[in-house]
Amino acid sequence: MSYIDELGSAAKAAEREMIKAGTLQKNNALRAIYEKLLSSKEIIIKENARDIENARINGMSEAMIDRLTLTEQRIEGMAEGVLQIIALKDPVGEVIGGEELPNGLKIVKKRVPLGVIGIIFESRPNVTVDAAALCLKAGNVCILRGGSDAIYSNKCLVKLMREAVESAGLCADIIQLVADTSRLVANELMKADKYIDVLIPRGGGGLIHSVMQNSTIPVIQTGEGNCHVYVDRFADIEMAVEIVNNAKTQRPSVCNAIENVIVHKDVAEPFFTALKEKWNGKVKVIGDEITSKYMEVERIAEDEDYRKEFLDYVIAAKVVGNIDEAIEHINRFGTKHSECIVTINLDNAEKFQRLVDAAAVYVNASTRFTDGFEFGLGAEIGISTQKLHARGPMGLQALTTFKYLINGNGQIRG
Repeated sequence: MSYIDELGSAAKAAEREMIKAGTLQKNNALRAIYEKLLSSKEIIIKENARDIENARINGMSEAMIDRLTLTEQRIEGMAEGVLQIIALKDPVGEVIGGEELPNGLKIVKKRVPLGVIGIIFESRPNVTVDAAALCLKAGNVCILRGGSDAIYSNKCLVKLMREAVESAGLCADIIQLVADTSRLVANELMKADKYIDVLIPRGGGGLIHSVMQNSTIPVIQTGEGNCHVYVDRFADIEMAVEIVNNAKTQRPSVCNAIENVIVHKDVAEPFFTALKEKWNGKVKVIGDEITSKYMEVERIAEDEDYRKEFLDYVIAAKVVGNIDEAIEHINRFGTKHSECIVTINLDNAEKFQRLVDAAAVYVNASTRFTDGFEFGLGAEIGISTQKLHARGPMGLQALTTFKYLINGNGQIRG
Protein backbone atom coordinates (compact mmCIF):
# COMPACT_ATOMS: atom_id res chain seq x y z
CA MET A 1 0.00 0.00 0.00
CA SER A 2 1.43 3.39 -1.01
CA TYR A 3 1.71 6.42 1.27
CA ILE A 4 -1.30 8.11 -0.36
CA ASP A 5 -3.28 4.85 -0.15
CA GLU A 6 -2.60 4.79 3.59
CA LEU A 7 -3.75 8.38 4.04
CA GLY A 8 -6.77 7.83 1.82
CA SER A 9 -7.87 4.66 3.59
CA ALA A 10 -7.57 6.38 6.95
CA ALA A 11 -9.56 9.33 5.61
CA LYS A 12 -12.42 7.13 4.38
CA ALA A 13 -12.57 5.38 7.75
CA ALA A 14 -12.61 8.77 9.50
CA GLU A 15 -15.36 9.96 7.16
CA ARG A 16 -17.64 7.17 8.39
CA GLU A 17 -17.06 8.35 11.94
CA MET A 18 -17.42 12.02 11.05
CA ILE A 19 -20.93 11.48 9.66
CA LYS A 20 -22.06 10.67 13.21
CA ALA A 21 -20.69 13.93 14.71
CA GLY A 22 -23.28 16.54 15.64
CA THR A 23 -22.85 20.29 15.87
CA LEU A 24 -21.95 20.25 19.56
CA GLN A 25 -19.16 17.71 19.14
CA LYS A 26 -17.76 19.55 16.11
CA ASN A 27 -17.82 22.85 17.99
CA ASN A 28 -16.11 21.24 20.99
CA ALA A 29 -13.36 20.01 18.69
CA LEU A 30 -12.97 23.48 17.18
CA ARG A 31 -12.78 25.04 20.61
CA ALA A 32 -10.07 22.53 21.51
CA ILE A 33 -8.14 23.63 18.39
CA TYR A 34 -8.60 27.28 19.38
CA GLU A 35 -7.23 26.67 22.87
CA LYS A 36 -4.39 24.50 21.56
CA LEU A 37 -3.22 27.19 19.15
CA LEU A 38 -3.20 29.87 21.84
CA SER A 39 -1.35 27.68 24.32
CA SER A 40 1.24 26.58 21.75
CA LYS A 41 2.32 29.90 20.23
CA GLU A 42 5.93 29.47 21.32
CA ILE A 43 6.41 26.07 19.68
CA ILE A 44 4.56 27.17 16.53
CA ILE A 45 6.82 30.22 16.15
CA LYS A 46 9.89 28.07 16.79
CA GLU A 47 8.96 25.62 14.01
CA ASN A 48 7.96 28.46 11.70
CA ALA A 49 11.39 30.03 12.23
CA ARG A 50 12.95 26.90 10.70
CA ASP A 51 10.90 27.45 7.56
CA ILE A 52 11.80 31.16 7.44
CA GLU A 53 15.50 30.37 7.81
CA ASN A 54 15.34 27.90 4.92
CA ALA A 55 13.38 30.43 2.84
CA ARG A 56 16.08 33.06 3.26
CA ILE A 57 18.79 30.53 2.38
CA ASN A 58 16.84 29.65 -0.76
CA GLY A 59 16.50 33.31 -1.78
CA MET A 60 12.75 33.67 -1.29
CA SER A 61 11.49 37.25 -1.78
CA GLU A 62 10.53 39.30 1.25
CA ALA A 63 6.91 39.43 0.05
CA MET A 64 6.74 35.64 -0.06
CA ILE A 65 8.48 35.34 3.30
CA ASP A 66 5.75 37.57 4.67
CA ARG A 67 3.17 35.00 3.47
CA LEU A 68 5.13 32.31 5.28
CA THR A 69 5.71 34.12 8.57
CA LEU A 70 3.71 33.36 11.72
CA THR A 71 3.83 35.89 14.54
CA GLU A 72 1.99 35.84 17.86
CA GLN A 73 -0.54 38.23 16.34
CA ARG A 74 -1.10 36.02 13.29
CA ILE A 75 -1.46 32.89 15.40
CA GLU A 76 -4.02 34.73 17.52
CA GLY A 77 -5.74 35.72 14.28
CA MET A 78 -5.85 32.08 13.14
CA ALA A 79 -7.29 31.07 16.51
CA GLU A 80 -9.86 33.87 16.31
CA GLY A 81 -10.87 32.54 12.89
CA VAL A 82 -11.56 29.15 14.47
CA LEU A 83 -13.64 30.80 17.17
CA GLN A 84 -15.69 32.60 14.53
CA ILE A 85 -16.36 29.31 12.75
CA ILE A 86 -17.79 27.93 15.99
CA ALA A 87 -20.27 30.82 16.01
CA LEU A 88 -21.40 30.14 12.43
CA LYS A 89 -24.51 28.12 11.74
CA ASP A 90 -23.79 24.47 10.98
CA PRO A 91 -24.90 23.94 7.37
CA VAL A 92 -25.11 20.15 7.65
CA GLY A 93 -28.69 18.93 7.83
CA GLU A 94 -30.20 22.20 6.62
CA VAL A 95 -33.30 21.63 4.52
CA ILE A 96 -32.89 23.69 1.36
CA GLY A 97 -35.94 22.56 -0.56
CA GLY A 98 -38.72 20.03 -0.82
CA GLU A 99 -42.20 19.28 -2.02
CA GLU A 100 -44.91 16.65 -2.05
CA LEU A 101 -45.61 15.19 -5.49
CA PRO A 102 -49.11 14.44 -6.80
CA ASN A 103 -48.44 10.72 -6.24
CA GLY A 104 -47.82 11.32 -2.54
CA LEU A 105 -44.00 11.07 -2.57
CA LYS A 106 -42.46 13.54 -0.16
CA ILE A 107 -39.08 14.90 -1.31
CA VAL A 108 -36.68 16.80 0.93
CA LYS A 109 -33.43 18.36 -0.29
CA LYS A 110 -30.90 18.48 2.55
CA ARG A 111 -27.31 19.70 2.93
CA VAL A 112 -24.65 17.04 3.55
CA PRO A 113 -20.83 17.13 3.73
CA LEU A 114 -18.78 16.77 0.56
CA GLY A 115 -16.84 13.93 2.21
CA VAL A 116 -13.05 13.79 1.89
CA ILE A 117 -11.51 17.03 0.66
CA GLY A 118 -7.93 17.26 -0.58
CA ILE A 119 -6.33 20.70 -0.35
CA ILE A 120 -3.04 21.51 -2.11
CA PHE A 121 -1.54 24.86 -1.19
CA GLU A 122 1.70 26.81 -1.08
CA SER A 123 3.64 28.65 1.62
CA ARG A 124 0.84 30.10 3.76
CA PRO A 125 0.61 28.02 6.96
CA ASN A 126 -2.52 29.90 8.08
CA VAL A 127 -4.31 28.00 5.30
CA THR A 128 -3.58 24.80 7.23
CA VAL A 129 -5.73 25.90 10.15
CA ASP A 130 -8.40 27.73 8.13
CA ALA A 131 -8.94 24.74 5.84
CA ALA A 132 -9.01 22.13 8.59
CA ALA A 133 -11.42 24.14 10.74
CA LEU A 134 -13.84 24.85 7.92
CA CYS A 135 -13.79 21.26 6.72
CA LEU A 136 -14.44 20.05 10.27
CA LYS A 137 -17.43 22.36 10.86
CA ALA A 138 -18.95 21.30 7.53
CA GLY A 139 -18.58 17.64 8.52
CA ASN A 140 -15.74 16.80 6.14
CA VAL A 141 -12.42 15.00 6.42
CA CYS A 142 -9.40 16.84 4.96
CA ILE A 143 -6.07 15.75 3.53
CA LEU A 144 -3.74 18.76 3.45
CA ARG A 145 -0.71 19.05 1.18
CA GLY A 146 1.28 22.24 1.80
CA GLY A 147 4.48 23.29 0.09
CA SER A 148 7.96 22.30 1.21
CA ASP A 149 8.58 25.96 2.18
CA ALA A 150 6.21 25.60 5.16
CA ILE A 151 6.72 21.94 6.05
CA TYR A 152 7.89 22.46 9.65
CA SER A 153 5.06 24.92 10.37
CA ASN A 154 2.47 22.61 8.81
CA LYS A 155 3.67 19.51 10.64
CA CYS A 156 3.47 21.39 13.91
CA LEU A 157 0.02 22.84 13.27
CA VAL A 158 -1.48 19.54 12.08
CA LYS A 159 -0.02 17.67 15.04
CA LEU A 160 -1.58 20.19 17.43
CA MET A 161 -4.97 20.05 15.69
CA ARG A 162 -5.03 16.25 15.63
CA GLU A 163 -4.34 16.20 19.36
CA ALA A 164 -7.10 18.74 19.91
CA VAL A 165 -9.84 16.95 17.95
CA GLU A 166 -8.92 13.63 19.55
CA SER A 167 -9.30 15.22 23.00
CA ALA A 168 -12.83 16.19 21.93
CA GLY A 169 -13.72 12.60 21.07
CA LEU A 170 -13.28 12.76 17.29
CA CYS A 171 -10.94 10.64 15.18
CA ALA A 172 -7.56 12.34 14.67
CA ASP A 173 -7.58 11.23 11.02
CA ILE A 174 -10.26 13.76 10.12
CA ILE A 175 -7.22 16.07 9.70
CA GLN A 176 -4.24 14.64 7.84
CA LEU A 177 -1.07 16.12 6.34
CA VAL A 178 0.85 14.84 3.35
CA ALA A 179 4.28 15.11 4.97
CA ASP A 180 6.09 14.01 1.80
CA THR A 181 6.23 17.17 -0.35
CA SER A 182 7.76 15.52 -3.41
CA ARG A 183 6.19 16.03 -6.83
CA LEU A 184 5.71 12.29 -7.23
CA VAL A 185 3.51 12.08 -4.14
CA ALA A 186 1.64 15.24 -5.14
CA ASN A 187 0.82 13.64 -8.51
CA GLU A 188 -0.35 10.48 -6.75
CA LEU A 189 -2.60 12.59 -4.51
CA MET A 190 -4.17 14.23 -7.58
CA LYS A 191 -5.21 10.81 -8.85
CA ALA A 192 -6.55 9.39 -5.59
CA ASP A 193 -10.17 9.60 -6.74
CA LYS A 194 -11.19 6.45 -4.91
CA TYR A 195 -10.54 8.26 -1.63
CA ILE A 196 -10.96 12.00 -2.28
CA ASP A 197 -14.25 13.57 -3.36
CA VAL A 198 -12.98 17.02 -4.34
CA LEU A 199 -9.58 18.70 -4.67
CA ILE A 200 -9.00 22.38 -3.93
CA PRO A 201 -5.70 24.01 -4.98
CA ARG A 202 -4.68 27.29 -3.32
CA GLY A 203 -1.69 29.18 -4.65
CA GLY A 204 -0.20 30.71 -7.75
CA GLY A 205 -1.11 30.07 -11.34
CA GLY A 206 1.51 27.36 -11.82
CA LEU A 207 0.15 25.23 -8.98
CA ILE A 208 -3.49 25.71 -9.98
CA HIS A 209 -2.90 24.89 -13.65
CA SER A 210 -0.87 21.81 -12.72
CA VAL A 211 -3.69 20.49 -10.54
CA MET A 212 -6.31 21.26 -13.20
CA GLN A 213 -4.31 19.38 -15.84
CA ASN A 214 -3.25 16.36 -13.78
CA SER A 215 -6.11 15.63 -11.38
CA THR A 216 -8.61 12.83 -11.91
CA ILE A 217 -10.56 14.24 -8.95
CA PRO A 218 -13.11 17.05 -9.44
CA VAL A 219 -11.29 20.35 -8.84
CA ILE A 220 -12.50 23.69 -7.51
CA GLN A 221 -10.22 26.27 -9.10
CA THR A 222 -9.20 28.95 -6.61
CA GLY A 223 -6.74 31.63 -5.81
CA GLU A 224 -4.96 32.93 -8.92
CA GLY A 225 -5.56 36.65 -8.69
CA ASN A 226 -4.63 38.85 -11.63
CA CYS A 227 -6.79 41.68 -10.30
CA HIS A 228 -7.29 45.19 -11.72
CA VAL A 229 -8.35 48.67 -10.73
CA TYR A 230 -9.74 50.81 -13.55
CA VAL A 231 -9.50 54.56 -12.89
CA ASP A 232 -12.38 55.97 -14.90
CA ARG A 233 -12.61 59.34 -16.60
CA PHE A 234 -15.04 60.33 -13.84
CA ALA A 235 -12.88 59.13 -10.95
CA ASP A 236 -12.16 61.06 -7.78
CA ILE A 237 -8.35 61.14 -8.19
CA GLU A 238 -7.56 61.25 -4.47
CA MET A 239 -9.84 58.25 -3.87
CA ALA A 240 -8.35 56.39 -6.82
CA VAL A 241 -4.80 56.83 -5.52
CA GLU A 242 -5.78 55.56 -2.06
CA ILE A 243 -7.61 52.53 -3.47
CA VAL A 244 -4.78 51.59 -5.85
CA ASN A 245 -2.22 52.07 -3.11
CA ASN A 246 -4.14 49.88 -0.68
CA ALA A 247 -4.96 47.21 -3.23
CA LYS A 248 -1.32 46.94 -4.32
CA THR A 249 0.78 47.58 -1.21
CA GLN A 250 -1.27 46.65 1.87
CA ARG A 251 -0.23 43.03 1.35
CA PRO A 252 1.08 42.46 -2.19
CA SER A 253 1.69 38.72 -1.82
CA VAL A 254 -1.98 37.70 -1.59
CA CYS A 255 -4.40 36.83 -4.38
CA ASN A 256 -6.76 39.78 -3.88
CA ALA A 257 -3.97 42.34 -4.30
CA ILE A 258 -4.05 44.06 -7.70
CA GLU A 259 -1.47 43.39 -10.40
CA ASN A 260 -2.76 45.93 -12.96
CA VAL A 261 -3.96 49.51 -12.95
CA ILE A 262 -5.87 50.77 -16.00
CA VAL A 263 -6.35 54.52 -16.40
CA HIS A 264 -8.57 56.59 -18.68
CA LYS A 265 -6.44 58.87 -20.87
CA ASP A 266 -8.24 62.02 -19.68
CA VAL A 267 -7.06 61.50 -16.07
CA ALA A 268 -3.71 59.81 -16.74
CA GLU A 269 -1.61 62.88 -15.95
CA PRO A 270 -3.19 63.88 -12.61
CA PHE A 271 -3.60 60.27 -11.46
CA PHE A 272 -0.09 59.08 -12.27
CA THR A 273 1.44 62.30 -10.90
CA ALA A 274 -0.33 61.76 -7.58
CA LEU A 275 0.46 58.04 -7.52
CA LYS A 276 4.14 58.67 -8.24
CA GLU A 277 4.30 61.03 -5.29
CA LYS A 278 2.45 58.50 -3.09
CA TRP A 279 4.72 55.58 -3.90
CA ASN A 280 8.01 57.45 -4.22
CA GLY A 281 9.68 54.45 -5.86
CA LYS A 282 8.15 51.83 -3.52
CA VAL A 283 6.44 50.00 -6.40
CA LYS A 284 8.07 49.13 -9.73
CA VAL A 285 5.91 50.02 -12.71
CA ILE A 286 5.78 48.21 -16.04
CA GLY A 287 3.66 50.31 -18.37
CA ASP A 288 2.71 51.31 -21.88
CA GLU A 289 4.08 54.32 -23.78
CA ILE A 290 1.58 56.79 -22.32
CA THR A 291 2.24 55.62 -18.75
CA SER A 292 5.97 56.20 -19.30
CA LYS A 293 5.30 59.91 -19.84
CA TYR A 294 4.16 60.27 -16.24
CA MET A 295 5.79 57.38 -14.33
CA GLU A 296 9.26 55.90 -14.29
CA VAL A 297 8.73 52.50 -15.90
CA GLU A 298 11.01 49.48 -15.71
CA ARG A 299 10.17 48.63 -19.31
CA ILE A 300 7.36 48.92 -21.82
CA ALA A 301 4.70 46.35 -21.00
CA GLU A 302 3.97 43.34 -23.20
CA ASP A 303 0.98 40.98 -23.08
CA GLU A 304 2.77 38.60 -20.70
CA ASP A 305 3.23 41.44 -18.19
CA TYR A 306 -0.51 42.05 -18.16
CA ARG A 307 -1.11 38.33 -17.54
CA LYS A 308 1.40 38.00 -14.70
CA GLU A 309 0.56 37.59 -11.03
CA PHE A 310 3.56 39.44 -9.55
CA LEU A 311 2.73 38.93 -5.85
CA ASP A 312 5.28 41.65 -5.12
CA TYR A 313 5.77 45.42 -5.24
CA VAL A 314 5.40 45.41 -9.02
CA ILE A 315 2.43 46.56 -11.09
CA ALA A 316 1.52 46.68 -14.78
CA ALA A 317 -0.14 49.87 -16.04
CA LYS A 318 -2.15 50.70 -19.14
CA VAL A 319 -3.87 53.82 -20.42
CA VAL A 320 -7.16 53.37 -22.33
CA GLY A 321 -9.39 55.63 -24.37
CA ASN A 322 -12.71 54.55 -22.85
CA ILE A 323 -14.41 52.18 -20.41
CA ASP A 324 -15.04 49.58 -23.12
CA GLU A 325 -11.28 49.20 -23.70
CA ALA A 326 -10.80 48.77 -19.95
CA ILE A 327 -13.47 46.07 -19.72
CA GLU A 328 -12.06 44.27 -22.77
CA HIS A 329 -8.57 44.34 -21.26
CA ILE A 330 -9.79 42.96 -17.92
CA ASN A 331 -11.83 40.16 -19.49
CA ARG A 332 -8.85 39.25 -21.68
CA PHE A 333 -6.12 39.21 -19.05
CA GLY A 334 -7.95 38.79 -15.74
CA THR A 335 -8.41 35.55 -13.82
CA LYS A 336 -12.06 36.19 -12.86
CA HIS A 337 -11.10 36.95 -9.28
CA SER A 338 -11.66 40.58 -8.18
CA GLU A 339 -11.94 43.74 -10.27
CA CYS A 340 -12.63 47.39 -9.40
CA ILE A 341 -13.73 50.61 -11.05
CA VAL A 342 -13.19 54.00 -9.44
CA THR A 343 -15.86 56.39 -10.72
CA ILE A 344 -18.63 58.76 -9.67
CA ASN A 345 -20.55 58.01 -12.88
CA LEU A 346 -23.41 55.65 -12.00
CA ASP A 347 -23.89 54.46 -15.60
CA ASN A 348 -20.23 53.48 -15.87
CA ALA A 349 -20.32 51.80 -12.49
CA GLU A 350 -23.34 49.71 -13.49
CA LYS A 351 -21.85 48.88 -16.90
CA PHE A 352 -18.56 47.76 -15.35
CA GLN A 353 -20.25 45.51 -12.80
CA ARG A 354 -22.53 44.00 -15.45
CA LEU A 355 -19.90 43.31 -18.13
CA VAL A 356 -16.77 42.39 -16.17
CA ASP A 357 -16.56 38.61 -15.71
CA ALA A 358 -15.25 38.06 -12.20
CA ALA A 359 -16.32 36.57 -8.87
CA ALA A 360 -16.19 39.97 -7.14
CA VAL A 361 -16.66 43.31 -8.93
CA TYR A 362 -16.18 46.51 -6.90
CA VAL A 363 -17.12 50.13 -7.31
CA ASN A 364 -14.93 52.56 -5.36
CA ALA A 365 -13.43 50.02 -2.94
CA SER A 366 -10.20 48.06 -2.66
CA THR A 367 -10.10 44.50 -4.00
CA ARG A 368 -8.44 43.50 -0.72
CA PHE A 369 -11.92 42.98 0.73
CA THR A 370 -12.43 39.77 -1.26
CA ASP A 371 -12.03 37.53 1.75
CA GLY A 372 -14.24 35.13 3.67
CA PHE A 373 -13.76 36.99 6.94
CA GLU A 374 -14.51 40.38 5.37
CA PHE A 375 -17.60 38.96 3.64
CA GLY A 376 -18.92 37.61 6.95
CA LEU A 377 -18.32 33.96 6.08
CA GLY A 378 -15.70 33.30 8.75
CA ALA A 379 -12.38 31.87 7.60
CA GLU A 380 -12.37 30.78 3.97
CA ILE A 381 -11.17 27.64 2.22
CA GLY A 382 -10.24 29.73 -0.82
CA ILE A 383 -11.63 32.11 -3.39
CA SER A 384 -13.18 30.26 -6.30
CA THR A 385 -12.57 31.83 -9.71
CA GLN A 386 -14.82 29.36 -11.52
CA LYS A 387 -18.61 29.19 -11.77
CA LEU A 388 -19.34 25.64 -10.52
CA HIS A 389 -20.02 24.65 -7.83
CA ALA A 390 -18.88 27.68 -5.86
CA ARG A 391 -17.75 31.20 -6.76
CA GLY A 392 -15.88 33.85 -4.76
CA PRO A 393 -14.91 33.39 -1.09
CA MET A 394 -15.80 29.84 -0.07
CA GLY A 395 -17.23 29.48 3.40
CA LEU A 396 -19.06 26.60 5.04
CA GLN A 397 -21.89 26.21 2.55
CA ALA A 398 -19.39 25.81 -0.31
CA LEU A 399 -18.01 22.75 1.51
CA THR A 400 -21.33 20.94 1.39
CA THR A 401 -23.42 19.28 -1.29
CA PHE A 402 -26.95 17.96 -0.95
CA LYS A 403 -28.94 14.79 -1.17
CA TYR A 404 -32.60 14.12 -1.90
CA LEU A 405 -34.51 12.24 0.77
CA ILE A 406 -37.69 10.64 -0.58
CA ASN A 407 -40.41 9.12 1.57
CA GLY A 408 -43.36 7.17 0.24
CA ASN A 409 -46.09 4.77 1.30
CA GLY A 410 -45.77 2.08 -1.32
CA GLN A 411 -45.66 4.08 -4.56
CA ILE A 412 -44.42 2.24 -7.66
CA ARG A 413 -43.77 3.67 -11.09
CA GLY A 414 -46.09 2.58 -13.84
